[in-house]
Amino acid sequence: MTASVADPVGLEVRWDRLAAATDEAAATMLRTAFSTIIRESNDYTVVLMDRHGRTMAESRAGIPAFAALMSSLTAVVLERFPAGEWRDGDCVITNDPWIATGHLPDIAMITPVFHRGRLVAYAGTAAHAPDIGGTPSLGATDLMSEGVLIPPLRLFRAGRVQRGVKDLLLANIRLADQVWGDLEAQTAAHAVCRRRAQEFLTDFDEPDFDGFATAVHAATESAMRAAVRGLPDGVYRSALDADGVEGHPTRIACTVTVRDDEVEIDYTGSSPQVPFATNSTLNYTRAYTMYPLKILLDPATRTNWGSYRSIRVTAPEGTIVNPAFPAPVVARHLTGHLLSCAVYRALAPVLPDRVIADSGGAPALRVRFDGLDDHDRPFSLMLFANAGMGASLESDGLSTTAFPTNSGNGGIEALEAASPLRFLRKELRAGSGGRGRRRGGLGQDVEVRNPTGRPVQMVLLGDRERHPALGLAGGGPGAAARVVLDSGERVPLKSISRLAPGASVVISFAGGGGFGPADEREPALVAADEFAGYTIRAEKPLPAADPDAYENREAGR
Repeated sequence: MTASVADPVGLEVRWDRLAAATDEAAATMLRTAFSTIIRESNDYTVVLMDRHGRTMAESRAGIPAFAALMSSLTAVVLERFPAGEWRDGDCVITNDPWIATGHLPDIAMITPVFHRGRLVAYAGTAAHAPDIGGTPSLGATDLMSEGVLIPPLRLFRAGRVQRGVKDLLLANIRLADQVWGDLEAQTAAHAVCRRRAQEFLTDFDEPDFDGFATAVHAATESAMRAAVRGLPDGVYRSALDADGVEGHPTRIACTVTVRDDEVEIDYTGSSPQVPFATNSTLNYTRAYTMYPLKILLDPATRTNWGSYRSIRVTAPEGTIVNPAFPAPVVARHLTGHLLSCAVYRALAPVLPDRVIADSGGAPALRVRFDGLDDHDRPFSLMLFANAGMGASLESDGLSTTAFPTNSGNGGIEALEAASPLRFLRKELRAGSGGRGRRRGGLGQDVEVRNPTGRPVQMVLLGDRERHPALGLAGGGPGAAARVVLDSGERVPLKSISRLAPGASVVISFAGGGGFGPADEREPALVAADEFAGYTIRAEKPLPAADPDAYENREAGR
């Protein structure tokens, strides 16, 4: 007979089994999803929660920071739909950025798990939809321009689709088949979670998850509190600047306060919210603060609701990290991803052997292509490709690796199968890693060609153009991101332009910052970098991009 949850071995056996259930559910979603955003880029999360909506187990793929939001999301859903009103087969969805994962394209889904007639748990997913309506423009000044807002609504009631909700949603988006296919993939993942959770209770002869949840939450909370106690009490500060939007540069001010076994991160002094899409809702700000801190202090323990009990994140309302509704937020990652850099810089004096330098993918550069192929069929493709991570005291930064998100690069074959575009090359970007005793990770160059007879719209959502990833402890910055047409014209990283028929574009992803003085790098490693082609002479600078030219071009269409 398996040991009880009071025994560490018994607890670990149970926890591992539930984690495997969420991984199986995630694999089901990946294999049944219609869009490449889920199938290739892993922009999703899957969790199992107790009957109070507190995460017990989280899938080990996908976006871990999203999992940190599922408990607070479910708490709001349960206020609207109390536990006594749920039926087996119900399904509630929402994409409210102030409730879910920070912008409209991410659709969150909550379903109940019943066992022997009792509600014992909830399954939760969130996934990035290929389209959510709205106008694809960076000039949106409020949320309503960015797409369809879905408050918490029942998509299924007792296993039956609510036709009015489905029809209203699909009538307001462009890629209805893909979006509905992805929502069905999410429901398939929920079916796996439900089945495996019920089997868990049967096999362990448990009436519910109450005992397990209490024990596993206590274990993760205890581990994190012990890690926080390893920090000296004090107040640690940092500030960083980013490109922001023309005329509105972004500044992140970060204060980390450590008291015994609790830590508070406050962003007072950060930029005010802007009438552009780079605002980060407070829940997204919390997620991308808590997750980087968790893996810095307690990387070995799996995460759930208990992992974040000792962390408090605050920001004044009306700032870019806590905007007031209905601020535009579709590119919230351009602010939220910066927070890991701010937190690590603040803690660098007390954790110099554990923090990393700034990563080139913090924030990530996203590129969306929209158009019609030569048979008048519409297509939309989001390019997820990764930059270089920052170096640490002991190691070079990882090349073309996502951080602080966990999105995948996506297979070129799958991306070409989903669109008429052709990828001419995808290679490491030589010389892009920041110099240092430990070199920053390399970014990559991706060249995309439009082989159709029609222009293709290209939407760029990026940063790190004027503010590259900085090094630490004397390390140098990584190379800045840039996008250049085959004509030699440089395209601003926050713009909407057109890729002409037959034209190509090279998208250069940023490198990570270096760590330590470059003259302390071992000669053998310098030689190895040169032999591998990781380092080159300084590139001839290209002329600066002219954002006004693209803003005027967009306005004139």
